[in-house]
Amino acid sequence: MKFGLFIPQGWKHDLVGIDPAEHWKVMSGLAQRADAGNVWDSIWVFDHFHTVPEPTDQATHEAWTLMAAFAAATQRIRLGQMCTCMSYRNPAHLAKVATTVDVVSGGRVNMGIGAGWYEHEWLAYGYGFPSAGERLARLDEGVQIMAQLWKDGVSTFEGKHYQTSGAINRPLPVQEGGIPMWIAGGGERKTLRTAAKYADYTNFDGTLEGFTHKSSVLEQHCKDVGRDFGSIVRSADYNVAIGRDEREVADRVAARRAVLEKHVSAEATEREVAGLGPGGAAVGTPEQIVAKLKPLLDAGLGYANFYFPEAATDTSGIELFEREVVPALLA
Repeated sequence: MKFGLFIPQGWKHDLVGIDPAEHWKVMSGLAQRADAGNVWDSIWVFDHFHTVPEPTDQATHEAWTLMAAFAAATQRIRLGQMCTCMSYRNPAHLAKVATTVDVVSGGRVNMGIGAGWYEHEWLAYGYGFPSAGERLARLDEGVQIMAQLWKDGVSTFEGKHYQTSGAINRPLPVQEGGIPMWIAGGGERKTLRTAAKYADYTNFDGTLEGFTHKSSVLEQHCKDVGRDFGSIVRSADYNVAIGRDEREVADRVAARRAVLEKHVSAEATEREVAGLGPGGAAVGTPEQIVAKLKPLLDAGLGYANFYFPEAATDTSGIELFEREVVPALLA
């Protein structure tokens, strides 16, 4: 199993109270901290423009700009977005951007990609908001174009939504065979079928029941398209509230609620805080978290990405996780 760490970029109101002039210092410091150790395989940001659980005037930094900056500021750690929205950028252009970041980083980029869902920012940025079917069709076409450009250096593609005609991508990515494709989303008819055809990694429901079910659906799609199910690494993302005892866990959840209450509605606050409830796989003491995650490893979870809401101002939760959770899971 490998571990990824989300870097706060503001999307979840996780840079609130920090002077914008200090944001990069905070983000790069956390990235370099992860880079210097041997626990984290990757760092991640979200590809969004407006905050959640509701849009506010608080900061949200752009994902691919951060990818380029992290590439130059780190040496070892892999770099990912969970996940890039296909329709926000032309796929041929996106493939070129990702290639350049891969070169700058020395071959450390992951391409997290999905169909997109946050209607408010779609409309606000003038993208419209196509049906789910169209967004998923764009995803399927776009990943084919990116794969062509990364593997062959040229793409000619005639799709319903995207077309290329001799698009050149030189140099190729540093990573042999192209940048690993993380196709995110659990849609059972289309997203997981696209993943079965093109993904190196998937990212979907991280509950034991949900993960097991989505895995079985993916496995059937792999059989249908002639793909080795075992060749796809399955991943999931987890919100973390960790403490040495249950009181410390409760204090972390309370601190998260206090931040959100200042900026979003009471309903949105409670909805977000619910994700840090005791049923969460990464909520609890180290022993409790290990006990909840081990069955997921047994079910085939090969990669897990963890989000610590307080990371911008307090790394004690990350340190406790590194010290007591990771070794127990690897053992």
